[in-house]
Amino acid sequence: MSFVTELNAIDATGELSPRLRRFADLVQTKAPGELEAMAQQATALTRQHFGRTMRLFAPIYVSNECVNNCTYCGFSRDNPILRTTLTVEQVVAEAKYLVAEGFRNILLVAGEHPKFVSSGYLEECIAALRETVPGISIEVGPMEQPEYERMVTAGSEGLVVYQETYDREMYKKLHTAGPKKNFDWRIDCPERGYRGGFRRIGIGILLGLTDWRADALRLAAHLDYLYRTAWQTSFTISLPRLRPAAGEYEPEHFVTDAEFLQIMLAFRICFPQVGIVLSTREPAALRDALFPLAITMISAGSHTEPGGYTGEGADDIHLTVRGRRVELEDEKAPTPTCGSVCQNGNNTDAAGQFQIADERPAHEIASKLEGLGLEPVWKDWDASILSTTTSI
Repeated sequence: MSFVTELNAIDATGELSPRLRRFADLVQTKAPGELEAMAQQATALTRQHFGRTMRLFAPIYVSNECVNNCTYCGFSRDNPILRTTLTVEQVVAEAKYLVAEGFRNILLVAGEHPKFVSSGYLEECIAALRETVPGISIEVGPMEQPEYERMVTAGSEGLVVYQETYDREMYKKLHTAGPKKNFDWRIDCPERGYRGGFRRIGIGILLGLTDWRADALRLAAHLDYLYRTAWQTSFTISLPRLRPAAGEYEPEHFVTDAEFLQIMLAFRICFPQVGIVLSTREPAALRDALFPLAITMISAGSHTEPGGYTGEGADDIHLTVRGRRVELEDEKAPTPTCGSVCQNGNNTDAAGQFQIADERPAHEIASKLEGLGLEPVWKDWDASILSTTTSI
């Protein structure tokens, strides 16, 4: 059995467990006073289970090559964006920059392209970083269990994979080409990752693609299932809202700030021990307001383009047409687009996946956390924890 079976039953019958019925009620329209009461309860639960800590991480985008056509994504195959894939040495240079900034938790992110991002490449990146970066997670194309086992052996301890939307019809409409079209294959990914040995697993939805209440409820059902069947790992959820990206996709279901807050509060109340992630997709003022409530993990000082921290990879900028590399000088090369995703405002850099909203440097965000009475946690994991010693 997998979560696919449980999701199909929910979609067919509408029958929910008591916890999911409570979640469904919490995401219904609430008066301001009710939302305030939810915020107070969620804050108390966060302090009870996580104290006043806030875990910080930063993403390293190692490649923006992709074979998938995802209508909403800046990396989508048919977008004529400037692309590059960092060498292992360049990934190490990006990581050293982040380590100097204080980070000890890093997320390696890549588009899905087997030719450019082979299985051996990611293992090499992880192995090259493991001595200086204690916490290494990956957010890449779904893999089989044996591949995940190799990633864990190389030194990765976390897996992040978002379903984007649990609405099958909308998923089919949005994903028109590439392996990501397979809804069931992707939805079973966290279970394969669990069997592969990851000690942290992150799941999530991309808000704005479909009705947020229905998607949030099914994300809650997925989380509830994983807590029952993959109980030896810890879980985080992420609720990113769509941001401007190449392709200029327009959200069909706008999610307000109040609704965004309500979803997070509902998850904290129904799942007191889950980690809740807040990314730099959200503007600084909103992030500052949300930090003390239900959030336990944040990105800071982020870039969403390969080489964004150091400029690495700029010597190998190119286009990709139908999965094949095309040099910029080629007379058949399409005109590259940049729009709102080249953060330096020109066409000399690889494009980012989406536009960042909170552009503050990491140290400024850490200071803000301290001012709110929260403790920034740069490192919360080391492989030595698992080592066993015998004392006489």
